[in-house]
Amino acid sequence: MTTAKPKTALKKKTASADVPEAAADPTASSLYVQSVEKAMTVLTAFDGSKRQLSLSEIAALTGFDMSATQRFTYTLAALGYLFKDPDSRKYELSPKLLDFTYHYLTSNELVSRATPYLQQLGSETEEATNLTVLDDTDIVFVLRIVSRNVFNAHVITGSRLPAYCTAPGLAILATFGDGEIDDILARTNLVAYTSATVHQPRKIKERIAQIRKQGYAHTEDEYFVSDISTAAAITNAHGRAVGAVNIAVARPRWQADRDERRFADLVISTASAISSRRRAE
Repeated sequence: MTTAKPKTALKKKTASADVPEAAADPTASSLYVQSVEKAMTVLTAFDGSKRQLSLSEIAALTGFDMSATQRFTYTLAALGYLFKDPDSRKYELSPKLLDFTYHYLTSNELVSRATPYLQQLGSETEEATNLTVLDDTDIVFVLRIVSRNVFNAHVITGSRLPAYCTAPGLAILATFGDGEIDDILARTNLVAYTSATVHQPRKIKERIAQIRKQGYAHTEDEYFVSDISTAAAITNAHGRAVGAVNIAVARPRWQADRDERRFADLVISTASAISSRRRAE
């Protein structure tokens, strides 16, 4: 089974003419501190595929020489963000990194607004409900309300999935301009995760046009086999998505003639309520 993983390397975003706030490469600025980027590169080398990494493995994953790798791992361990096993002499991430997640979740306005709505949606449907936001070419789960019928326990807060083949990602993309969508797709590794994955740019844009008409996105078996998802975008005052709400259902519990329209109405109304509350505040 394919599982969602954090990215192992920092992406440098490129801008297109239709992308809001397009700007020159920020890494070219004299204000850019490369040592901070390198420290983050070391941390993101721990992508969950291995619990512990040796110094040589970290060097290979980051592309740093052993001297630089040793300096960065030592510093991060001294600061408490890495733990060095005294027996294996390998490194692993420390719980201190969860402080960032905690502070993000407790201070994020969208998460605070959406929580009671997702809890109600989960209670009403007895299915997993999620709040996701777009980060570059991926969606990130920032709130997940699971149920006893949850399909995939491997998807947790912080999990990343590609936007182009997930219902929340497609719902978000549908609120963007065509030029911005083209830019995101051009920077995405468009692959078929399953036999049902729509990964051709032309077909992706065709389904986005349909999503704009119907007001919700729906995917089946496109990233996880037997996973069915229905999503709607949470928008700002300009109609641009700031996130998405989705309901995820395991195929054995799915009845197409009953569920797609019902869940579509639920995610549309929930996303609309969160959007309206955000504007009111």
